Amino acid sequence: MELRISKSYKISYKSTLLLLALILMLGIAAFTFLVLKYDPSFVNLNERLLPMSLEHPLGTDHLGRDILTRILLGFQLTVGYGFLALLMAVIIGVPFGIIAGFKGGIVDRILMRIADAFLSFPDTIVAIVLSGLLGPGIENLLIAIVVVKWVNYTRLVRSTVIIERQKEYITMAKVNGLSEWRIMLKHLFPHVVGHVLVLASLDLGKIILLISSLSYIGLGAQPPTPEWGAMLNEARPYFQSVPTLMVFPGLAIVLVVLLSNLLGDYLRDKFDVKKEVNL
Repeated sequence: MELRISKSYKISYKSTLLLLALILMLGIAAFTFLVLKYDPSFVNLNERLLPMSLEHPLGTDHLGRDILTRILLGFQLTVGYGFLALLMAVIIGVPFGIIAGFKGGIVDRILMRIADAFLSFPDTIVAIVLSGLLGPGIENLLIAIVVVKWVNYTRLVRSTVIIERQKEYITMAKVNGLSEWRIMLKHLFPHVVGHVLVLASLDLGKIILLISSLSYIGLGAQPPTPEWGAMLNEARPYFQSVPTLMVFPGLAIVLVVLLSNLLGDYLRDKFDVKKEVNL
C-alpha cells in the first residue's frame, strides 16, 4: 500500500513540474513580444560586449544587441521550427504507416523499402547532405528534417497496426460492413496516438538539436536571425574572451531538450508504451 501511495505521489509531483515547465515555455512563446525592450537586430557598436547589468540582464553581443532579447526570440524560432518540422513529419508518416500496416502487400513493401533506404544512414548525415544540396536557409533545413523524420513514424505506426489488425474487433468491423478507411480512422488511429505522442515528444529534442547544430555550421538559419544555433555560430570567435555569448544560448538548448526528454519519458509511462518507440 505504501509503495502505491509513494509511486502515485511521485508521478503527481513529476506531472506538476512538467506542467509548470510547459506553461512557462508556452508563455514565453506567446507573450515574448510584450516584454521586449530592444530590437533584436539593432546594431549599436557603442554598447558591444557589455557585461550583465540591470539594463542588459545577460549583457550584449559583439554587435551591441541585447542577448536576453535575442534568446527569448530565439526560443520562438528554434522551438517553433522544431514543432513545425515535427508536425509535418507526423502528418506525412502516420497516414503512410496506417495504410502500409493495414493493407500490406505491394503498398507495404514499397513504403518499407523507401523507409529502409532512409534508415540505412544516420539522421544527421542525411539532413546535412540534403541541406547542402538544397542550399543554406531555414526553409531548406526544415524540408531536410521532415524527409529524414517521417520514416520513423511510418515504421512505428505500421508495426502497431499490424498487431491490431489481427484482433477480433477489426474482424467484427469488417463483418459489419465498415469501409477500410472508416476502420483505419475510427479503430486503428486511436491505438497509434499514444505511441506517436511518445515518439514525437522524444523527437522534439532531437529536432531542436538538429536545427541548432546545422544552423551552427551555417546550413540553417542565417544571421542576423536570432536562432540559438546561429547565435552560437556568431559567438564562436569570442568564446575565450566573452564565453557567456555561447553559454546562454547553449543553456537554452540544453534546458528545452531536457524538458522534451522528460516529457517523453512521462508520456511513455502514462501510455504504458514500450521503450521500442524510441527509434
